[in-house]
Amino acid sequence: MVSTPSDDVKPTSCQYLPRPTSGAPSPNQYLLPLTAQVNTQDHLEVGGCDIYELVQRFGSPLYVLDEATLRTAIQKYRQAFIQHYPGDSQVLYASKAWNCLAVCAIAASEGIGVDVVSGGELYTALKAGVGSDQIYLHGNNKSTTELQLAIESGCRIVVDNWFELKMLVNLSAAADSPIPILLRLTPGIECHTHEYIRTGHLDSKFGFDPDQLEAVFEFVSQQPSLNCIGLHAHIGSQIFELQPHEDLAEVMAQWFHKANQYGLSMTELDIGGGLGICYSETDDPPSIDAWAKTVAQGIVKACESQRIPLPRLLCEPGRSIIGPACVTAYTVGGRKTIPGIRTYLSVDGGMSDNPRPITYQSLYRALAANRMSAPLTETVTIAGKHCESGDIVIKDVQLPPLESGDIIVVPGTGAYNYSMASNYNRVPRPAAILVNSGEASLILQRETYQDLIRQDCLPESLTELVRSGDS
Repeated sequence: MVSTPSDDVKPTSCQYLPRPTSGAPSPNQYLLPLTAQVNTQDHLEVGGCDIYELVQRFGSPLYVLDEATLRTAIQKYRQAFIQHYPGDSQVLYASKAWNCLAVCAIAASEGIGVDVVSGGELYTALKAGVGSDQIYLHGNNKSTTELQLAIESGCRIVVDNWFELKMLVNLSAAADSPIPILLRLTPGIECHTHEYIRTGHLDSKFGFDPDQLEAVFEFVSQQPSLNCIGLHAHIGSQIFELQPHEDLAEVMAQWFHKANQYGLSMTELDIGGGLGICYSETDDPPSIDAWAKTVAQGIVKACESQRIPLPRLLCEPGRSIIGPACVTAYTVGGRKTIPGIRTYLSVDGGMSDNPRPITYQSLYRALAANRMSAPLTETVTIAGKHCESGDIVIKDVQLPPLESGDIIVVPGTGAYNYSMASNYNRVPRPAAILVNSGEASLILQRETYQDLIRQDCLPESLTELVRSGDS
C-alpha cells in the first residue's frame, strides 16, 4: 500500500513507489507498477526502463505497460482460486479493459481465457492465439455477423436477452454441433460504485430479469441446437466491498439449482469481476486473494445450501489485472497562472487518450517522472490539449515546479484508457510499449495523420475541388 510521509517531511513523487511487504504483493493495491523505482538520474523507471528516455525514443503521450506487473496479477488470480476453491476454476481476462494482440497473447500464455464484448475483440483474441474454447462473447446487442463469427470459431456465447436467444436458434441451423451458451441474469444487487459501471441492479440494460428466467429455462430446454452450459452475472466495476460478492453467490446458486430442474445440465457459473484498484493514495481495495477467497467460500456455502455439486467457477477480472500495470507519460507544454485562483499546466494529451476523467469524473495522481525526489510544492491543474473546457486530466494535484519539456506520469492507466481512446480533434492515438527487464517493445504504433484520413472518402463532385485547391 502507499505510505504517507510525516508532516515534517516534504512529500515527493517517491512516496508513490511500491513498498516492500511481508507477503506477495497484490498489484491492485498499488498506484505504480510493481517494478517502479527511481534511478540515479532521479528519473522514474518501470520495467527497468527510464520513463524520460522512453519518451525521447517513442514520443508522448505514451502508454507504458509493465509485463511483470501484468503477469503477477494474472498469477495471483489463478493461485488464489486454486487455493480457495475446491472445484474446477477458470480465470477470464475481461479484455474490454484493454484489448490488443500483445495483451491477449500474454493472457493466453498465462493459461487464462479471454472475455470479449464485440466481434472486433473476438477477432483480436483469436489472432493472438487464444483458444476458441477459452473465449466468452458478451454483449447486450450482438449482431448477426458477430454471432456467426462466434459460432464458426467455436467460442462460448453469453446470451443476454430474448432477441438474441431466438436469433441464435435461427442461426444454429447451420451449425455443425450444439452452440455452447451461458445465460446472463440480472441479480438485483446494488454496490457502491459509479452509476455508469453498476450492472447488477435490476434497472440495467444487461441480462434476463429474475421474473423471466424460468421461461428462459423452459425455452432453452426445448432447443437441441443450444447447449446451455452455465449462468453468468456481473454486479459492477471498481468495487471495494466484499459483501456484494457473497450475496451474488447465493443468488446464482439458487438459479443454478432451478435450471437443473428444467433438465439443463449446467456445469459453469460465471460471477463476473469488479475488484477495484488504487487510483489515489486514499483508495483501499481488497487484495486479489481476499476477493477470490470471498467469492470461492460464498459459492461453496451457497452450493451446499442448495445441495448441488460445485460448478466450474469462472471469474472475469479486467481492471484489476491491467489497470495497475500501465502508466501514461506526458510532456509538459505551457503554463497559465490565474492569480489567486488556479495554475494550469498543459500536457500533450488528455481526453483522447484518457476519457475517464471527463466521462466518470475519475480521479488520478501525477508524478514528475524526471524529478522524482523534488518536493511537491505547487498545486496545479493538469489540462489536456483538446478544445474542450472539460479536458482536465487532474484537478489540483501537488507537483514540483515544472517547466516545458518535463515529463509527467499518470499511474493506473491500463484499464479503459487505450480501449476508450478517440481521435477527438483529429488527434492521433498514442503509442504503447511493453517493458520488461530493461527492454521496451512496441505493441501499438502511434497513429499518423495519414492514419486519420485512411477511411475518409471524397465524392467525385468534390474531387475536382480538391485538385484545384492543390494547384
